[in-house]
Amino acid sequence: MRAHMPVPKVKGMLSARRTIVLAAAVAIAAAGCSSSSSSSSSSSAASSAPASSSSASSSASTSAVNTSQCGTKPGVAATGTPIVLGAIATNQPGTSFTDIPNMANAYFACVNANGGVNGHPVKLIIETEQTNPAQIAADAKQLVDTDHVVGIIGNTSIIECSVDSSYWQKLGYFIIDSGIAPECYSTSNSAAVNMGPRYSSDGAVQYALAQHVSKVVFDQSNVPGTGYIAAGPDALAKAANVPIVNLTENVPISDADSVAIKEVDDAGPNGAVVLNFTPPEALVILQAAQKLGLEDRVKLWGCSTPCNTDFLAQSLGPKWNSKLFVNAELTPPDGTNTVTMNLYKAILKQYGSAVSGGIGSFSQMGFTEAEIAVHALQTITGAYTVASVNGAFKAVSNYNTGMLCQLWTYGDYPLHIPNNEDYTVTPDNGKMITAQGCTQISAVDPQIAQYRSVAGTAAMAP
Repeated sequence: MRAHMPVPKVKGMLSARRTIVLAAAVAIAAAGCSSSSSSSSSSSAASSAPASSSSASSSASTSAVNTSQCGTKPGVAATGTPIVLGAIATNQPGTSFTDIPNMANAYFACVNANGGVNGHPVKLIIETEQTNPAQIAADAKQLVDTDHVVGIIGNTSIIECSVDSSYWQKLGYFIIDSGIAPECYSTSNSAAVNMGPRYSSDGAVQYALAQHVSKVVFDQSNVPGTGYIAAGPDALAKAANVPIVNLTENVPISDADSVAIKEVDDAGPNGAVVLNFTPPEALVILQAAQKLGLEDRVKLWGCSTPCNTDFLAQSLGPKWNSKLFVNAELTPPDGTNTVTMNLYKAILKQYGSAVSGGIGSFSQMGFTEAEIAVHALQTITGAYTVASVNGAFKAVSNYNTGMLCQLWTYGDYPLHIPNNEDYTVTPDNGKMITAQGCTQISAVDPQIAQYRSVAGTAAMAP
């Protein structure tokens, strides 16, 4: 079933960051289960601001940010032929990634209301799936054969990359996504704005190891790909000569007390418990630990990027201040006063009613994917076709998103992990504050080492 959603607008800020030019993690909002549904939206174009302005942080300029800045013609709705894009996202009990394409849709709606892309509105059609390969393959064919999409952005699915990678390659689509499955990072035609559950879990475990824990317990949802995800943390722990225990839990979690007790008992008083769950599922574990008085029974708790949301920080309360350390694949929103961050918050507030998780990493991912897409679309001078759009996506190079530690490049590589350096945040009275600044994910993970061997190490964003 498809739902049509209003399109957001985004304007001139984008061009600035673009001059410099992927889960997962796992899902964000409490899950709903629906059959394949798509929402289409059109939005006005966003013009890019120069790289320096996208990351500028002067309070004078940032305080003036509003949604009219997401496009090149403030207040002028785009009326040209729509540029039709598509996205596929997991949406099932215990795992929902729909906030990501919904936020991309909000960005496009903003752009559409402020001039569009060279006068053309962007229309995003979102298909949802329930980890069924046949359904996912059918969604992809629907987008291509029926909806005639010219590009795919915002895909966020547990197995979509595995199912559709060869299909997209055959048709010449270069996907801008939020990666989860191995093929999101190990193939030539998928480039994510996030690090996904493996590399984000690497970051969380890497932080715990730097605090000299004596043992790591790594617990994640029991969904396809757990072995691939755990391979990264396992490599880091082995290199540090620290034992690691791998656990999985069926979601939705039905007995959080037992899960929390098992994690704490396995970790021991000088150990770390690192979680890789959606915010709602991580929250029930952490709340169970607090109820049982277990939060101080280990040296620290960690979590991959999905936990980086004010929803979780507010729900946990002050008892978890400086006890939980969350890998943050994108710039922490709390306390960041830049043009980009304020534009993101303004678009979320005005156009993001479908984004149930609010401010946090998942909505930031959707914003960033749409931002990159608009930047690329603005470089096209002729018709918007599969060839021209995907050529433009692939050509994005050294782009300053204003949301990532590094400049973002698609590139002509056999694999893509363009985001491999990030932050660590910790709850502080209902907000997530920075505990550690931009830090490279260790090349002890062989996948990170392989990527850097072909693509090098991207420059830091200004």
